[in-house]
Amino acid sequence: MINPYDLGNSCLADYSWRINVDDLVREAKRKLKPELMQSQIETLGISVKFTTTKTRFNGERMWFLCPICERRIHTLYQHPIQHIVGCRTCLRLVYSKQRFKGMIETGTV
Repeated sequence: MINPYDLGNSCLADYSWRINVDDLVREAKRKLKPELMQSQIETLGISVKFTTTKTRFNGERMWFLCPICERRIHTLYQHPIQHIVGCRTCLRLVYSKQRFKGMIETGTV
């Protein structure tokens, strides 16, 4: 049945171009985040690259690329003596609990 107020498919929301504010904010964050991170890293005098991976639910996870081995890493470290930046593996850093594993730790009570 034809309705006198029906102007055809061209006036339907289904066929109209849409802008969703959430999509715009998400896209702006996606573009801005790496730039902000890069500028903060550069102020420390370090040159570090970034990469991303897709998550299960269509998200995106940011990673550092280790300046030495170029693997994806979550945390960068600065060596306490040599002052070079890299991942724990490249800098051969261990946590105190790993270092003393198996030894009896004595403490004063």
